[in-house]
Amino acid sequence: VQLVESGGGLVQPGGSLTLSCAGSGYGLDWHAVGWFRQAPGKAREQVVCIDDSDRSTYYVDSVKGRFSISRDNAKNTVYLQINPLTPEDTATYYCAAQQYYCSPYGTYDYWGQGTQVTVSS
Repeated sequence: VQLVESGGGLVQPGGSLTLSCAGSGYGLDWHAVGWFRQAPGKAREQVVCIDDSDRSTYYVDSVKGRFSISRDNAKNTVYLQINPLTPEDTATYYCAAQQYYCSPYGTYDYWGQGTQVTVSS
């Protein structure tokens, strides 16, 4: 499975973004897909995951109510909607995938290259 993230950019605080994770090679519909982020000088953290049954698990309390994960199997794509954005969301965002189940330890088989999100006025 190859993963390509897109949708990042420079956004003002309070704005919104939708990040996309497009898969190729195999269908993502039977994969769990997690979204991670890595801020400058910080460790990478898993933010949220959607499993093959479309159940989502949030791993960071500060994003609950602002981040939403979804998938479109016809487009073989998983989305991460962020609204509203805060400066603390500034990071490189990555998606990762493995068969069926989300990994609470962040150990996934396939990774994308990342997309930069910068939140600044």
